[in-house]
Amino acid sequence: MRYNFCTLFDRNFLYKGLALHRSLLRVRPNFALWILCLDDETYRTLSALQLDRVTLISLAEFEDPALKAVKPARNAAEYCWTCSPSLPLYLLKTNPILEQITYLDADLYFYADPEPVYRAFADRSILIIPHRFSPELARLEKTSGTYNVGMLVFRNDRNGLACLEWWRQQCLDWCFDFYDNGRLGDQLYLDDWPNRFAGVHVLENLGAGLAPWNVSQYALTKKNNAVQVNGTPLVFYHFHALDSYTNLTFQPHKLLYNITRRTRRLIYRPYLKELKAIIIEIKKKQPQFSAGLKPKPSLLDRARYRLNRDVHLPLKRAVPGYNRLYQQLKKMLRRNS
Repeated sequence: MRYNFCTLFDRNFLYKGLALHRSLLRVRPNFALWILCLDDETYRTLSALQLDRVTLISLAEFEDPALKAVKPARNAAEYCWTCSPSLPLYLLKTNPILEQITYLDADLYFYADPEPVYRAFADRSILIIPHRFSPELARLEKTSGTYNVGMLVFRNDRNGLACLEWWRQQCLDWCFDFYDNGRLGDQLYLDDWPNRFAGVHVLENLGAGLAPWNVSQYALTKKNNAVQVNGTPLVFYHFHALDSYTNLTFQPHKLLYNITRRTRRLIYRPYLKELKAIIIEIKKKQPQFSAGLKPKPSLLDRARYRLNRDVHLPLKRAVPGYNRLYQQLKKMLRRNS
């Protein structure tokens, strides 16, 4: 069976989008991937690469009057989210032969064939995946939602199309990068889908949807050279909030997340190796391309990040009252400096 994927990104996510594509090539030989290029530079760069099993879509052919009307009032991230429902809907309408379409965020990376996801999806119309927040981050569900937009599957039937039409209209009406009365970007609209639409499947597979906000609660192991999550094969990981720098170093995650050394070794290391190889390759083939990399962090910034990640945060989680004492110590040092 051929799986039909779509994603969207601008020049700042180009490296991550290429990593997603390479991971799919590695785990699933039979697929098609449509990429909506959110700027001309992305379209030109990807066109020159002639990617296997990829169809590029330019903004000129994709944008309709409704999208163009809201675009001026939204920043780059907000407009990207606004387009999220419109892309799979556009593909199902322009390619009626497609039985289903899967939307993927550009910062996903596949470690195994997603076949178990589609087997669970079976004959349903819509597939959504919960955030499954770790207990220490459960508070985020109110403002980030029960479900994550990272991977969504829509069948080309009445239920799937109705869902996409409704979601698109909500995002046209309101899609901004702040929480407002039960809304945040494109994501909180997913919360009532199981009640609003028929044929919704909520995926239970722990190997699909692993992310910084939930990985700390699971046991990661390696069996037959494959990473497992509580004994279930890891299908994909969502590399949210990963920063790349001009000196080919990376800040893998926000300090908000509890990412252990084991997680960094089993999951992050292969991805960072892939990203680094892609950046070097693009620099050689397209030397004029300069997006997607932040300025090299100073030694002080790197030391501060590592100190917080490896010392202060573990102590904060393990020692009751540590954070209060640490904040008091910082105040004393500031007064005496």
